[in-house]
Amino acid sequence: MSSLPVSFAPPDPIPPGQPLPHRKVIRGWLAPIVQRRTARAIALLVFDWGLFAAFMAGTVLWSALWAKLLCGVAAGFMIGRLFIIGHDACHQSYTPSRGLNRLLGRIAMLPSLTPYSLWEVGHNVVHHGYTNLKGVDFVWAPLTREEFAALSPTRRVMERVYRSGFGPALYYLVEMWWLRMFFPRKTYMGTQRAVFVWDGVCVVVTAALWVGALVTAAVATGQSVWLLLGVGFAVPFLFWNAMIGFVVYVHHTHTAVQWHDDKAAWARAAPFVSTTVHLTFPLRIGAMLHHIMEHTAHHVDMSVPLYQLEGVQRLLEHTLPGRIIVQRFSWRWYFETARRCKLYDFSRRCWTDFAGRPTSASAPAVA
Repeated sequence: MSSLPVSFAPPDPIPPGQPLPHRKVIRGWLAPIVQRRTARAIALLVFDWGLFAAFMAGTVLWSALWAKLLCGVAAGFMIGRLFIIGHDACHQSYTPSRGLNRLLGRIAMLPSLTPYSLWEVGHNVVHHGYTNLKGVDFVWAPLTREEFAALSPTRRVMERVYRSGFGPALYYLVEMWWLRMFFPRKTYMGTQRAVFVWDGVCVVVTAALWVGALVTAAVATGQSVWLLLGVGFAVPFLFWNAMIGFVVYVHHTHTAVQWHDDKAAWARAAPFVSTTVHLTFPLRIGAMLHHIMEHTAHHVDMSVPLYQLEGVQRLLEHTLPGRIIVQRFSWRWYFETARRCKLYDFSRRCWTDFAGRPTSASAPAVA
């Protein structure tokens, strides 16, 4: 298996039908190959920051509107790549040093205007601690038919937009960033800490400097301030929101993925494997996303650095055949998933449309 040490001997495959090993056992398989490299991590961060800066410069220096827009979109994509690095650092999997991870993570998350400490609590503690457990994990958590019917008309429209296939950018911008990342109320976080406020202030200062630099550049070069703010700030930030909204949606939304509303049943279902999707792409697009789509490996062991996820994912699929959801990406599959995965029926353990009609097979109950 590529990217694994030549001397490493993978465990024998566990036939389908046999009990899944305990998560600690699986992590034990990975321990000999999980190595964090400081030099590689720093070089990757510098490289991605350099590309982001270059594309931002392109929004100013290029005169053609199409070139400015292209640079703005590319800058948004680089925000996504930098955020994935920050996500790794937040998991303490990027380098061997906890302090360096916290520093690099904050630097990597600056262009996405993400407060590091708030992401750490919402993602590491809540999402990874209780993946797809209704009432705890809030990321793309599906409503039941009764919950949807009880919403206000405006809120029902928003839910329809979010799950239309065209709504990831709006979903992440509103439900994740605005409500949970940008100075969230205590009702969303459950607690208030000084570090939350300071990280929020850091985000505001970053945004102000970003906007100020673009305004200064526009005045200095005789360009429209609003045009430059559009292509140099709004386009990258909105593209980033669409990118992260899409990524977190496809990571845990699939007709074969089960949600749970009972903690005991959820724990028995091995949620670190059964609730995640490995989405594959042509043309090494997954590598361009720092292998974040090798998501089963990440949920099985968050200590695996992004530059080793590909090999670990292959190891898991070799050792646990038939247990990991592997999906080849296509836009047809994506919009078909969006059409079918609207609400969730926890009694029948299946996805439904907005009318409550089943759109997937009932998942087997976990004994």
